[in-house]
Amino acid sequence: MDRPIKRFRAGNIDAAVWLNARDVDGTRVEFKTVTLKRSWRDKDSGDWRDERINLRRSDIQKIMLVLSEVQKDLFLNQEGE
Repeated sequence: MDRPIKRFRAGNIDAAVWLNARDVDGTRVEFKTVTLKRSWRDKDSGDWRDERINLRRSDIQKIMLVLSEVQKDLFLNQEGE
């Protein structure tokens, strides 16, 4: 099985960078993708679970922008919490 070329972790969030290759018109083209994973322990079974999302380079900036807006909204609209 292939292994990521880099891995980053913060608590239960893990990001792995993968080197991929594809043949395009007879030329081997390399590109990187990212797998973002969130892990947790199931309260009922005690088993470890995880969710994964696979991203391309062009997805990362969009996700950062969307999460920044979500974070602002959550922190600025805390009345009643």
